[in-house]
Amino acid sequence: MAELAIDQPRLLKTMRWWDGFIIGLANPGFLLAGLAGSVVTVGPKWAAILWFSSAIVGALQAYVYAEPAAMFPDKSGGLSMYAKEGWKKHFSLAGPIATMGYWFAWSSVLAIYGGIIGTLLLARFWPETLADPLITQLGFIDVTWPRVIGAICIASCFMFNIRGMRPAVWFSYVTGAMMIIPVLALAILPLLNGDISQHALGGSFVEASVLFYDQSAALTAGGFNQVAMIIVWFWVIAWSTYGPEAPATFAPEFVDTKEDTRLALMSTGALNVVLSLILPLTLVAILGVDALIADTTFIAYITSALDATVGEALGGVFVLFVCAGLLLSMNTATMDGSRALYGMAREGLTIRQLDNLNAHSVPSRAMTLDMVLNVALLFLAPTLFFTLVAGNIGYVLAHVLALSGFLLLRRDRPDWPRPLRHGPIWILVAWVCLALNLVGTVFGVIWIHYTGYMYKVTSAEPFAYDPKFYAPHAILTGLLVLVVGVIGFVIGQKQHGKALHMKDTSEEQPSAEVYALMGSAAPAAAGD
Repeated sequence: MAELAIDQPRLLKTMRWWDGFIIGLANPGFLLAGLAGSVVTVGPKWAAILWFSSAIVGALQAYVYAEPAAMFPDKSGGLSMYAKEGWKKHFSLAGPIATMGYWFAWSSVLAIYGGIIGTLLLARFWPETLADPLITQLGFIDVTWPRVIGAICIASCFMFNIRGMRPAVWFSYVTGAMMIIPVLALAILPLLNGDISQHALGGSFVEASVLFYDQSAALTAGGFNQVAMIIVWFWVIAWSTYGPEAPATFAPEFVDTKEDTRLALMSTGALNVVLSLILPLTLVAILGVDALIADTTFIAYITSALDATVGEALGGVFVLFVCAGLLLSMNTATMDGSRALYGMAREGLTIRQLDNLNAHSVPSRAMTLDMVLNVALLFLAPTLFFTLVAGNIGYVLAHVLALSGFLLLRRDRPDWPRPLRHGPIWILVAWVCLALNLVGTVFGVIWIHYTGYMYKVTSAEPFAYDPKFYAPHAILTGLLVLVVGVIGFVIGQKQHGKALHMKDTSEEQPSAEVYALMGSAAPAAAGD
């Protein structure tokens, strides 16, 4: 058994914490994607509160994951793997449900941001083409310029990542530097030039939005509905603010799994909190609410904001920088999602064919599957934000299972070596984050149309709309992803010669690597 483990290809340990931080610079791109929709739906006041509070939750729970990351330094997959380890003695399906929900949310970033890049480029440089972007129709598929540009971006990220970890990280350095320049311009310059107090904190649209998206809600009975909308937006914003957990996925590839992972999680979370506090205020200060409401794409406003902040000439350059930064988000998604799939396959949570590293020690088969899925999503999903909401169902649920998995590991494996052991306050933090995510998931699914991303215009003249049109489709898509995860688990267990059980009572010994992080020699059984 020991000889087989030595000969087996493994992920290379070449990253330091600052590499993880650079990869985490994908998070500003996530923020820009959801800001306009939140301001338009709940108003600037509530948007600012929700983004800041959600970012704090994202940063805190990301740091919680530093402990299980050091406990399992040989396991790829990040938070979904901690869900699997914590829950396996109680409910073995929790692992595949968490991993598939987590993978789909990260993987679909490719389709979402590929389309956003196409929209931004057209909005800034070819606005007449954006007004009529259709190239041709292939059956029921509309081939548009934003989708074609998005497909090119997806293929580009695939090519960078398939060549190995270091090219992908260097690509992250270049695009991360390009992204942070316009983001800092949007965050800092309006603090000097814009009137924040007058423009950013003055309005709440919650009541009006409840009536718009839920025509059955009466004004006299709208109190609960308004609370529901606020909770739903806290839930959907999680897709953008929970990204600081990403460095945990690369824990096996850090030179020092304990310290590099911890520092990467801390630094990424801190930056995300600062930007989530400032950007919702400054973007409204630059453009005003009316300009955001007028942008039906929820994306093109970025070009106007940059022009207003730094001038049209530099604004055009900064749009290119933002697009490069969104490529970073796509690059991070490719790296993160493929490793989640690889970790699933290696642990028997899905088909074993994905347990494969190429000559450059990267999971090339998982990356290929990512690419194919995202090209399909890019061309088949009704809107980019439909994909976001559908993926968020499994993503936040994965956090619920991972946080509860952390708590179960504390109870069920008290003697397991922990190179990094959080203090008692972090147990309370995990419980609070778990409760918030669980409540958010329940409200998010039931009132998913309150995101504002589920409506469809059914008639132009006279104007008519169905605010819940895509809601069943989004819920079904999110649930089907989890069902596919369970099916993959059944197949994977069979391929590994294991009988399917709802509880996995097998005993696993800590790896030799965890003892190395503790600075002690591994018992003889730990290396077998």
